[in-house]
Amino acid sequence: MSSVKKKVAPPPMRYPFWFGGSASCFAACCTHPLDLVKVRLQTRGPADPKTMIGTFRHVLLADGLLGLYSGLSASLLRQITYSTTRFGIYEELKARLTTPTSSPSFPTLIAMASTSGFLGGIAGNPADVLNVRMQHDAALPKEQQRNYKNAIDGMIRMTREEGAKSLFRGVWPNSMRAVLMTASQLASYDGFKRLLLQYTPMEEGLTTHFTASLMAGFVATTVCSPVDVIKTRVMSSQESKGLAKLLSSIYRVEGAGWMFRGWLPSFIRLGPQTIFTFLFLEQHKNLYRSLKGAVEPETAI
Repeated sequence: MSSVKKKVAPPPMRYPFWFGGSASCFAACCTHPLDLVKVRLQTRGPADPKTMIGTFRHVLLADGLLGLYSGLSASLLRQITYSTTRFGIYEELKARLTTPTSSPSFPTLIAMASTSGFLGGIAGNPADVLNVRMQHDAALPKEQQRNYKNAIDGMIRMTREEGAKSLFRGVWPNSMRAVLMTASQLASYDGFKRLLLQYTPMEEGLTTHFTASLMAGFVATTVCSPVDVIKTRVMSSQESKGLAKLLSSIYRVEGAGWMFRGWLPSFIRLGPQTIFTFLFLEQHKNLYRSLKGAVEPETAI
């Protein structure tokens, strides 16, 4: 009596830990000017331009085209630390909980993304402080400018002039933002992608990746806006203020509208950032599958 062997589906593929950081670096190179304008709007003084177009024009006239890329080295360092950690841990947890017949539920994706984001926020905080400072530096009076040459110079000078503690200024609001960002960005991308594949005629490919990442960018911008403003204010500040005192002073001067100050440039920056990140990430995965001989795209997430 011959026995029939059942065909066993292969286990989910595990990707290199650094894929998310690499994809985020490519995306950051494309969207850095938008990020710089967002920071300038969130930290502007009374005499500074109040619109995104006005801020773009002001930066171009004052600092030239290269001024739009102020702080790019810190931005890349941030992606190497922050995004590599959050994407790497999230993808590893997702791979461990994915089987050939099932994938993690959406609440589980949110929990995994929140944990990954918190750890990524801590890992990326020093570079995030530098990123904000270098982007905001040219908007300060000459006597207050720090004039960091690059991210490494900034890291050394911050440690020498302000102590190692300065590298973790704003770490708690930054970590909370990273939790919200990762949960609303990574988990919602996977959720939207799953819905599109299951309930629309869309198939695995560029159109699906673009649509899911665009929706994820909208969700992430709205959820993260209040914490993003707080984080930027804390990191760019010349003095240390308690969080409660900072919120009180912001509300007294600006009212409740402070929570969504810079939302449009944030979305215009984070929307493309999210789209580019996931498109680059999916292409990383496609190339890796091709190199491993698994040329068919994965439909399970």
